[in-house]
Amino acid sequence: MTEHRYTVLGMACDHCAASIAEALEHLPGVTSIAVDVDTDSVTVISTGNLDRADVHAAVDSAGYELAGS
Repeated sequence: MTEHRYTVLGMACDHCAASIAEALEHLPGVTSIAVDVDTDSVTVISTGNLDRADVHAAVDSAGYELAGS
């Protein structure tokens, strides 16, 4: 298992967290997602490395911004 941590901008509530988690859960290999709205962080556990472009696209599709992209 591989742990990935991202900063996602624009989250403000539990609904935001759920939207981000739902968008990321569809990426291949993702087994677990933890969103912390207070720190703007998302931790994703997957069976292997994730393509940052795929993560960016998923976060973007949910209406948020992946920091550093």
